[in-house]
Amino acid sequence: MPSPWLLALKVIPWGDVIEHAPKVLNAARKLVDRQREQKASAPPASADTPSGPGVVAPTNQQLQARLQAANERIDGLLQAQDQLTQTVADLAEQNARLVAAVNVLRLRTRMLLAAAAVGAVALIALWLR
Repeated sequence: MPSPWLLALKVIPWGDVIEHAPKVLNAARKLVDRQREQKASAPPASADTPSGPGVVAPTNQQLQARLQAANERIDGLLQAQDQLTQTVADLAEQNARLVAAVNVLRLRTRMLLAAAAVGAVALIALWLR
């Protein structure tokens, strides 16, 4: 008699899981790579805001450049958040499929247990005759 784990492995739609795994993995890798690039290209915070006596206020051009850099960083973060949201949605969809497969397995296990119980009762009845 096969173990329940073997039955579970047979019920899970491995084709779908395998089909979507590379997409999820690629999205996760892109997200990690983008975050590494942003950390590497971002200047240190202390260099952006000089302080101390005799420091000249930044010019309008410098402020515009800082604003542009901040806007680009925000846009990059928004893109990363959108990709992360899509990745989480893909994982949730796969999780829902796995839950459905486990529910089918649970129902089949109950039916098998009931059939085994009926078979055992019938066998005992035949043996006692």
